[in-house]
Amino acid sequence: MSNIISLDHIDREILFHLARDGRLSNVELAGRVGLTPPPCLRRVKRLEDAGVIAGYRAQISPAALGRSLEVVISVEIAVNDLQTVEDFESRVAALEEVMEFRRMFGRPDYYIRVAVADPIAYEEFLSRQILPLPAVSRVDSHITMKRIKGV
Repeated sequence: MSNIISLDHIDREILFHLARDGRLSNVELAGRVGLTPPPCLRRVKRLEDAGVIAGYRAQISPAALGRSLEVVISVEIAVNDLQTVEDFESRVAALEEVMEFRRMFGRPDYYIRVAVADPIAYEEFLSRQILPLPAVSRVDSHITMKRIKGV
């Protein structure tokens, strides 16, 4: 049995428009996809209930918050016990500077995307928040030159 929901061209149009602007009113969305509002709302609700639409959020500009330096950190860990790994993950995930945090297959073990004010703030973040964690064995920093596409 498959959990994949069947999507027709109207469902795909709805997803396209909501991905570009999640604040569209139902009336405006319905007009864009060629439906009247009630069936459009039913389709959106079905897509939400099925988990295709996982949520709505505001995109916050890191620069507007004084965090224009973006760094991708690759981290390798030196332990394999579950408690240390879970502690590492929960501590890193709770950090305000962390914008994205992924556990990878293979090496590196993790990618962490952070946004900070400047190189000095990054050095402080790294030396106070990441390097002291007991699981960490290697860290490589990759400073973003230019964001070409992102979420």
